[in-house]
Amino acid sequence: MNYRHAFHAGNFADLVKHAALLQLLDALQADKAPLRIIDTHAGSGLYDLRGPQAQRSGEAQAGVMRMMAATDRPGALDDLAQAVTAANDGADEPWLYPGSPWLIARALRPGDTYLACEMQPQEHARLAETVGGRPGVRTVCADGFAEAPLAVDAKVRHLILIDPPFEKADDYERIATVAGDVLARAPKTIFLIWLPLKDLETFDAFLRDLEDACEPAPCLVVEARMRPLGDPMKMNGCALVLIQAPAGLEPQLQAAADWVTSGEAGGQARVWPIG
Repeated sequence: MNYRHAFHAGNFADLVKHAALLQLLDALQADKAPLRIIDTHAGSGLYDLRGPQAQRSGEAQAGVMRMMAATDRPGALDDLAQAVTAANDGADEPWLYPGSPWLIARALRPGDTYLACEMQPQEHARLAETVGGRPGVRTVCADGFAEAPLAVDAKVRHLILIDPPFEKADDYERIATVAGDVLARAPKTIFLIWLPLKDLETFDAFLRDLEDACEPAPCLVVEARMRPLGDPMKMNGCALVLIQAPAGLEPQLQAAADWVTSGEAGGQARVWPIG
């Protein structure tokens, strides 16, 4: 696979995803029970925005750079902004962007555990260097779609983050299959699923398949459209699907997505339930 998240690190989609991740972790950790987190496509965990890949795309300028410089940033993005500052040791200008492994590893409490899966050997090597030595963290160079159903235990609370590169035609299908398999083994598992928004037909078909696979588990959808979904060859926005998320997250999710999409003329966001 040719995908490297370094090209896209800190872009608008990362802001939506990582703001939601931190909000979800905060809500789940209000309960003192231990939490097991599984990340199916972890990446390397920390990205240099000065590197040639990030510089070539320039996507961070309209994402994390805009967020950190903003005077109108909503409170829903504050936790992410604080994490970015921490990853940069307090520097005024962020040159490092923390991915989900860095954010999760930093948030773990005693008793919480994190399994980070990454298939690409070079990415996994960087991942292991970034978070592998932290308490409660285990990294594996493996297919997270295959690992997740094997790693769950019905006696433990789980949060599973699914964020594949969507370079393979069956990625959408595998998400629905894995979610259904996991829920059959551990029915109370919570999911945070990220996907690109390209065209409405693909998005609607995925939501139907996911709802069928996960029924009766409730799903909450976050849409962040940067432009109309008219060109299936472009990423016109992004979406999140939260399965069995704690109640009360909707206002914060809406506020974060509203601000991110406000950076584009015609951008729009909405949060809505299915199931």
